[in-house]
Amino acid sequence: MLPPVLLRRLLLAPGVVLLTVVAITTLPVLLLVGAALSTFLPGRWRPLRLIWMALLYLGLETVSLVVLLGLWVGSGFGWKIRSPRFQRAHYLLVMWFLRVLFWECRRVLHVRVAVEGPPPRSYDGKPLLILSRHAGPGDSFLVVHALVNWYKREPRIVLKDTLQWDPAIDVVLNRLPNRFIRPDPGHAADQVTRLVGELSRNLDHNDAFVIFPEGGNFTEHRRKRAIERLRRKGHIDEAEKAEQLRHVMAPKPGGVLEALKTAHDADVVFVAHTGVEHMTTVLDLWRELPMDRVIEMRWWIVPADEVPEAEEARIDWLFAWWARIDDWVDERQAEAGVHPRTRG
Repeated sequence: MLPPVLLRRLLLAPGVVLLTVVAITTLPVLLLVGAALSTFLPGRWRPLRLIWMALLYLGLETVSLVVLLGLWVGSGFGWKIRSPRFQRAHYLLVMWFLRVLFWECRRVLHVRVAVEGPPPRSYDGKPLLILSRHAGPGDSFLVVHALVNWYKREPRIVLKDTLQWDPAIDVVLNRLPNRFIRPDPGHAADQVTRLVGELSRNLDHNDAFVIFPEGGNFTEHRRKRAIERLRRKGHIDEAEKAEQLRHVMAPKPGGVLEALKTAHDADVVFVAHTGVEHMTTVLDLWRELPMDRVIEMRWWIVPADEVPEAEEARIDWLFAWWARIDDWVDERQAEAGVHPRTRG
């Protein structure tokens, strides 16, 4: 269970700073241990790479927490923390954090991101609704990185409350127009729809509201469970469409419909990606290092006036786009020699 805000600020944030100090002071020992382990473990200097990325993340967290404290003091101890000037300062911090993190992923882990789709200028001048595939814990970082650093957008997003265990994420995203949700099996859908409605109001020209319509990271178990849920609710047609999907889960239309209704003048951007599907645990990350891989992304833009008007038509439209994303992932994985798909 997530601790109260005061405990998170008094314990978790200082704990990260203390852990960073300990890691830096013991760095020679860590490097010697990593080098020793690298001599007999598979991979090219895998322990050293993992140690470096862990130290980098701790360092980014610590610097961010210090900056966030300074912004809080500078805003009058929180008095003007939500003013446009300080909101922009927080977005700049997010930009810097993700830029450094992904630069080091490229340099240390040999990860490259290849992007297909319209260039960034194609999105200028209008608010955006971003509907993205969700295949692992890293893809939300990747999508936000792309939005803030490539497309110069200020994203809004509904996130799971467990992400607040990370002190920097906890502080910075709670100060920006985002919402954390605690999963509630009985009322989760209604809660998400309400929060989506709140966040998708009054989007301006450089805002981007991000939705992961699948509602969680893709796994085969979750895919089957989503199909069963549709059948239980009597959505037989949607369940049959979902059974044809192999790389994505059936989208949950509630939040998407609410966002389309509230932000009716926003263009819609669909985002597909492949390359991070098999990294959902620390063990998966260890197995994949050094990564030496290309993460492929595909962006499609649908102008607001091309979005269907009727609710049922919008649900069919969403499922059709999800089938298109599924086909794109299938094609890219086939090109990379990943297991072929068999449709049910």
